[in-house]
Amino acid sequence: MGSIGIKSSGSEVVTIDVHATKGLIKTSHVYLDVRTVEEFQKGHVDAEKIINIPYMFNTPEGRVKSQEFLKEVLSACKKDDHIIVGCQSGVRSVYATSDLLKEGFEDVTNMGGGYLNWVKNQFPVKTPLDLVKDEVPLEATLDLVKNNLPLKAP
Repeated sequence: MGSIGIKSSGSEVVTIDVHATKGLIKTSHVYLDVRTVEEFQKGHVDAEKIINIPYMFNTPEGRVKSQEFLKEVLSACKKDDHIIVGCQSGVRSVYATSDLLKEGFEDVTNMGGGYLNWVKNQFPVKTPLDLVKDEVPLEATLDLVKNNLPLKAP
């Protein structure tokens, strides 16, 4: 059985739109978000298999490419994994996809338009509020309300 993904040949970057991405991340594809940790934490694509490995970092001098990017991706993914790379607007992800292809990754695709286009299409996202809801069991929150636990003043 063949790959569901779109193979990129050599170092030529193949770009797919957010609609195709939405379908593929429901399969065996990994979504690799290459935005900064801060950008990722503000909100990201809602995917079951999602990894945040920044391609660039913000410094006082501007954005600088991460020297650890390829090493970190190699520790998180295999070269034959089906990977879709996304960023904020689709620029960093093109460079990251190209670097991964040059490194020998076989099935890496760029998501055109990035997270901004994903949000514009009103596709599912995870935000800090969602992350808190996922971490605090509803029962624990209800117990606090039900028992009317007082807040202690300092």
